[in-house]
Amino acid sequence: MAKTVSLDGATLTLEDFISVTRNGASVSLDDEARKRVEESRRVVDSLVSEGRPMYGINTGFGRFADVAIPEHELNLLQVNLILSDACGVGDPLPRNIARGMLLLRANSLAGGFSGVRPGIIETLIDMLNKGVHPIIPEKGSVGSSGDLCPLSHMVLPMLGLGEAEFRGTVMPGGEAMSMAGIPTIQLRAKEGLALINGTQCMTSVAAHALYDSAILLKSADIAAALTMESLRGIIDAFDPRIHAIRKHKGQIESASNIRRLLDGSGYTTHQGEERMQDAYSVRCSPQVHGAVKTALEYAKGAISTEMNAVTDNPLVFTDSGDVFSGGNFHGEPIAIASDTLGIAMAEVGSVSERRIAKLIDPATNHGLPAFLVKNGGINCGFMIPQYVAAALVSENKVLAHPASVDSIPTSAGQEDHVSMGTIAARKASTIVSHVAAVLGIELMCAAQAIDLQGNRAHGKGTSAAYKAIRERVAAMENDRIFYKDQNAASDLVGSGALLKAVEAEVGALE
Repeated sequence: MAKTVSLDGATLTLEDFISVTRNGASVSLDDEARKRVEESRRVVDSLVSEGRPMYGINTGFGRFADVAIPEHELNLLQVNLILSDACGVGDPLPRNIARGMLLLRANSLAGGFSGVRPGIIETLIDMLNKGVHPIIPEKGSVGSSGDLCPLSHMVLPMLGLGEAEFRGTVMPGGEAMSMAGIPTIQLRAKEGLALINGTQCMTSVAAHALYDSAILLKSADIAAALTMESLRGIIDAFDPRIHAIRKHKGQIESASNIRRLLDGSGYTTHQGEERMQDAYSVRCSPQVHGAVKTALEYAKGAISTEMNAVTDNPLVFTDSGDVFSGGNFHGEPIAIASDTLGIAMAEVGSVSERRIAKLIDPATNHGLPAFLVKNGGINCGFMIPQYVAAALVSENKVLAHPASVDSIPTSAGQEDHVSMGTIAARKASTIVSHVAAVLGIELMCAAQAIDLQGNRAHGKGTSAAYKAIRERVAAMENDRIFYKDQNAASDLVGSGALLKAVEAEVGALE
């Protein structure tokens, strides 16, 4: 039976989010949430009829907050807001990001503090369930007053405007809505602002990057373990007593993962048997990966909280009838979390590239042939894949510069500090995709080195990893076109297929 995710504004999980954005789970509006939404709308309608000044409802926006709008133009005010703010540039965001924006906006409005009619939320849900995906340019948000620009593009098809993808074809937004059988909407007071004054673009991008990062971090432990085998690495550095006395939970878990993966291996050695120490990129893998795990736990807390947050403005409190203008749209929580995520994952790629470099260098790979190829000279072997990894890691270093430390005032100084959170999230997402490719290259190199080492017993987990790689990438005897192999290895990691294969043998990694 297909999964259905019920939105109540409070309990959406990262797993539910991914089930909708990538796996096609259907969505519904919780009954109690609907009641809260209806009550919130009654408050707005009552206050509008009284003529009470309320920001963005019967006033202008930003610097125009003190400009009163006559009652007969209140609906036009909301439409004009969407039209004026839909000015993004760049390539369209991927379909899953657009779906995430629709889902998160619906969930935020379901909290019942935004003053919209239930029909607005139902339209967002219908677009998800029937596959109408707005075309949303990736650039144009400074992340305060939320994601005004990308969210306006999200709203355009709801009005019969803009563009949307439906059944694999990009078409005018109104046509997509019609083909899907979804009526377009007429915005009323407050509703345009409620739809775009929030952090749903940056949160959608960050949530996807976070989900993928958790898979990559466990896969990094797998790659490090396979590299350990291929270099006849020293297992003593992973003794649990070493990690217990440093006390960092992530480090302890990563070391435990690597020990479990290598259990039963005939490749690993003890200190003094062949050498006294391994290089830091091998020996300190738990310390590096563990620190990243700690950073990801912080990012998950911030992003998961934001997924269930009410982030528009002004906010409607039905218990008192108050409508307050605040700043929940400010993207700083996601900006800092995204920058942290990007910096942390850049380190996963960095240490992986150093293990790749060690594997191919005859001065450091403990007797393996140069560039992991038997007939060097006529063959370049794995020389250039390490270039690729180096290029990606170098680009990650540039991308890891935090966006959240920047701010450019907007709206004539009314919005004088902005988060750049959407930029931070997009950078983090790019870093994560690069890390998947780097880990894929490491796995290819480690598997090749294993073949060159001769036939010994693998560890239980590394045996599954080696098998998964060889099912997609053959051992290299002579030079061949590599990019298809690299893509296959990257997909093996990024899709979670490697992790699934390994966990089927050793149980869930920590």
